[in-house]
Amino acid sequence: MSGPVHDYLADHRDRIVDELVGWVRLRSVAGVPEHEIDLLRSANWLAGALRDTGFPTVEVWGTEGPPAVYAEWCAAPDAPTVLVYSHHDVRAAKDEQWEETPPFEPTLRDGRLYGRGASDAKGQVLAHVWAVRAHLAATGRTAPAVNLKVLVEGEEEAGSPHFAGLIEDNRDRLGADLVVFSDNLLWRADHPAVCTSMRGQLMAHLEVHGPLRDVHSGAVSGPAPNPVEELCRLLGRLHDDEGRITLPGFYDDVVEPSERFRADLAALPFSEEDWLHRSETRSVGGERGYTVLERLWARPAAEVLTVVAGDPVGASRSAIPAVASADLGIRTVPDQEVAAVAEQLRRWVAENIGDRVHYELTIAEEIGQEPYRTPDDLPALAALEGAVRDGFGTSPGRMGNAGGGPAELLGRSLGAPVVFFGTGLPEDRWHDSDERVSVDVLLAGAATLAHLWLRLAALPRDVGDPTAT
Repeated sequence: MSGPVHDYLADHRDRIVDELVGWVRLRSVAGVPEHEIDLLRSANWLAGALRDTGFPTVEVWGTEGPPAVYAEWCAAPDAPTVLVYSHHDVRAAKDEQWEETPPFEPTLRDGRLYGRGASDAKGQVLAHVWAVRAHLAATGRTAPAVNLKVLVEGEEEAGSPHFAGLIEDNRDRLGADLVVFSDNLLWRADHPAVCTSMRGQLMAHLEVHGPLRDVHSGAVSGPAPNPVEELCRLLGRLHDDEGRITLPGFYDDVVEPSERFRADLAALPFSEEDWLHRSETRSVGGERGYTVLERLWARPAAEVLTVVAGDPVGASRSAIPAVASADLGIRTVPDQEVAAVAEQLRRWVAENIGDRVHYELTIAEEIGQEPYRTPDDLPALAALEGAVRDGFGTSPGRMGNAGGGPAELLGRSLGAPVVFFGTGLPEDRWHDSDERVSVDVLLAGAATLAHLWLRLAALPRDVGDPTAT
């Protein structure tokens, strides 16, 4: 595509890649004490990039956890105020599992930049930075057409445990008419889709205790309680033969997907072969009676994320372990609530665990995240769809987001609707080895955002009012 915005971004393609390379090199890993200094360096890197872009106010906010970056450029009194949300922390990475490049030595290959955080979510944040630069260069403006605020936190990958407090402490400064949430996917490079919903999530850790210590199986095998077997038996009951989650009352508050949303998902280009290739998931399972995309974006899910017991590393001692543990992740949909699901999980474990073992169930309700859905008739959503056409040169579809995030928290705390726009793809390998981002998609995403500010500026200030036109 051509035009002032696209031409500007094309002319600066190499610089955009170079900046992302420099940022990805910073090991801003969430939840690892030795990387606290890297998270501070990452925040300062972004603060510098925002100042270089022209933001008159840029601050690094300290929290009880890693730092967040806040910036604002409010010079359009008659235009809406937009808060952009994302994060600069990344998931841990094991060098020995990466085949394309070490995770923090980013490499450009075949139009993709490989490195931890290249797509999730440093690439998405950098798209916003360059969108503002392209917007100003293409329009000749000295300030954005809308009032822009940017909040990029540093602990999203750890569940944002201090984010609610950060919002509460800075509510007056974060006030906005609209939130643009950038930590999500686009569906396909040649067929972008606007995300309109995000599932919630709840994390739990279960420990099952058998013998008082690891005991040689040759001495006690048979009568001794085996926590591994009991944990596996329990987890095997998490789903029934129809793929439904067996927690008591789990589906009581689940809202069926609307016919509009089902039609939106059915309109996306999809084949099982393409999905398996891009997601690298080998086979399709889940709840019967729903399509793959409905299972992914419109229905709840429960997953076993880790199981640890015995001697996972090194030679086996042929001992019955004293403890077996598992981490569980539950993805929720409207109108489920984290507190209710947490109680359902407690009841399910208590009713199904064997009486020959003890157990400890820890549920991280303080970092649970509620689901969110953008209203279908929101004027800002139509503006975003138009901006995607401007940026990608094709009409977008609509999709959901399978993961969680603090979208509902932002919308509820600030009293503003949330729209989603990210530059990731399912094949970008988020949280996995060889994470990557398509540079072409990154630039098209930046072009989309540059056009979005003009489209939003043409709307009334109350962009959160569905009746506004």
